[in-house]
Amino acid sequence: MKPNDLIYLSGYPEHLLDPVRALIAQNKLGIWLENRYPEKHAIQDDAALYAYIQELKTRYLKNAPALNKVHYNNKISLVKHALGLNISKAHVQGGNVKRRREIVIASVFKETAPQFLRMIAVHELAHLKETQHDKAFYQLCCHMEPSYHQLEFDLRLYLTHRDLSTKQEQ
Repeated sequence: MKPNDLIYLSGYPEHLLDPVRALIAQNKLGIWLENRYPEKHAIQDDAALYAYIQELKTRYLKNAPALNKVHYNNKISLVKHALGLNISKAHVQGGNVKRRREIVIASVFKETAPQFLRMIAVHELAHLKETQHDKAFYQLCCHMEPSYHQLEFDLRLYLTHRDLSTKQEQ
């Protein structure tokens, strides 16, 4: 395994990475992930995604700004660690400045476990209230999804496995 094969896990301590390296060396990371996350979600189109995220927003962020659009996008670059985007566009309407808020989720999430979709949805919703990845941001993520940190780590394992599988096929 090359040092850059764990790009999604950079910054994690060695005691967490060693078991991951062992699973990769034994070619068992995919099996571990399938056992832990056997289901795939059914939210496959933009309308269903909007309804899903809107329900989370209504439940946890009643006073957050309204969302104008939510959609999947297959052009988001995972290499730059973008799994989703929270976009706020200002436009002038009749002398007033209005904001349009949009959440964009990487299309890779169409293929994942429901827990991973929820994790990225929670992450992007938290940006409606907290713009920086600081303590308040992560507290809000954990309020909406108590297993947020574990899901984020496991999602990074999934992305690592996906990249390694693609490289092996080539």
